[in-house]
Amino acid sequence: MSIVSRSELNGGEPTLEPGGVVVARLVDYCYAVGPQQAQTHFGGPPIAEAEVLAAITYCADRACDTALARCAGCRLRTEADGIESLDGWCQRAGTIEVEQSGLRIVGGSGTQAARVPSLEDLARTWSGEEYWFLARRVLRRLRREETRAAKGAMPQADRPTPAFVLVAPQMADNIGMVARAMANFALDELRLVAPRDGWPNEKARAAASGAHAIIDDAVAYGTTQEAIGDLHWVCATTARQRELAKPVMSFEMAVGEMRRRLAAGQRCGVLFGPERAGLESDDVALADAIVMAPVNPRFASINLAQSVLLMGYEWFKGMEEATLGRVTQFDQAGEARPHTHGTRPASRSELIGFFEHLERELDAKGFLFPPHKRPVMVRNMRTMFERMEATEQEVRTLRGIVAALVHGKRWGRSTTG
Repeated sequence: MSIVSRSELNGGEPTLEPGGVVVARLVDYCYAVGPQQAQTHFGGPPIAEAEVLAAITYCADRACDTALARCAGCRLRTEADGIESLDGWCQRAGTIEVEQSGLRIVGGSGTQAARVPSLEDLARTWSGEEYWFLARRVLRRLRREETRAAKGAMPQADRPTPAFVLVAPQMADNIGMVARAMANFALDELRLVAPRDGWPNEKARAAASGAHAIIDDAVAYGTTQEAIGDLHWVCATTARQRELAKPVMSFEMAVGEMRRRLAAGQRCGVLFGPERAGLESDDVALADAIVMAPVNPRFASINLAQSVLLMGYEWFKGMEEATLGRVTQFDQAGEARPHTHGTRPASRSELIGFFEHLERELDAKGFLFPPHKRPVMVRNMRTMFERMEATEQEVRTLRGIVAALVHGKRWGRSTTG
């Protein structure tokens, strides 16, 4: 097995030999359905796990840079051909046929015909797919699964997640805390726009408290427009009203919209502004919707990591794998219910036995006085203890307390003096 990329093979496209599987197509399939499915369902003869991993790693490492061979449909191929705009792409093609409208664009210098679903689709995809980006996402998923398996933790469902974009973050420590918040809720794609302290930054890694994979895979961009260029739907978090004709959503509504679009194969993202003043209106204008949290109107500013935490919580709380607390080989998932720690709820006879014991001793001390008020006092006491839903162990402890108070029993080591 080897990756072959000689120019005479498939127009220079890197291929997996033997078999001639184009690396980019295999990476795209692995991103969509997972490497395990690709081994047997990609088409043609089965592909060994090592071969699939080799193809993904080749693409993720951009080994094609050294081989000078690019896959058709890859953004690296477009850049290598010197195509910098949609007009330049159209000029290279001989004819372009638009399926939805029936348009046919001619006059290019090329000889091949291109078919596109629509002009809108062409405008969005002409520059090519970032296959190396998809390959890196697949490798990150594999690493997470290996880590969880080693720790005995529950595997996470393999599903797409939104990208979190920090615009002009001012402190590397805050970026690290954002990564930690993202890791809490299984979000792993972090993008940075012009971070003030530069990137990469070890302070961010230290503040991530173990969420190092998110920091290591974070990508820095020069502008917000570049950071969201491959996304189909973007929302912007802000606490200030903007004079922009955009829908305003709660965090919960935004998460619902992203789930729907991600399920349809779209990429989504969330913009978070700088710590000092939040997003500029020009950045908000790039988004499809504005997202706001219900806050104290007199103190509406939210810390950057806290804002990410709120969005992450809304994203994750509806997931099947969401649990109360951690899950390891020693810890089971928590449940929202009373925990009795190995004992059982007290039976009615045990409760009544305690009540009678307590009332008998209170009668002896003259507490339930005067006699005509005794029934009401007893009823109120019983109601008070019944509300606690005591376990049988707690009832035995209460009876022991009553006995100790009555008989003066001394617990623990006796002292002399």
